[in-house]
Amino acid sequence: MSGESLLVILLVGLIAGWLAGQIVRGTGYGIIGDLVIGIIGAFIGNWLLPQLGIHIGVGIVAAIVNATIGALLLLLVLRLVRGGGRWGGRWGSGWGGGWGSRWGRRW
Repeated sequence: MSGESLLVILLVGLIAGWLAGQIVRGTGYGIIGDLVIGIIGAFIGNWLLPQLGIHIGVGIVAAIVNATIGALLLLLVLRLVRGGGRWGGRWGSGWGGGWGSRWGRRW
């Protein structure tokens, strides 16, 4: 693997992770978090979409779309497993009431 292909993989992962973070959470997870989510999402998208008979195309844009779909699926599964976010409990609610009750603010 050349340095250029590694750079492309990292760039696609970063963009896909950031896009997925914007769509699901509303904000990103930081550079490292977005990169990890995007790269894992790229593996998921590259495996799952052909299994379903979905072929987006070739090129950098198709790679970003494919990785973003995989990252979205990863984030949605993580939210369902964790039970956090908009679709389930509050973050920290099991730890003495969470930040909302500590500061008098309810979510």
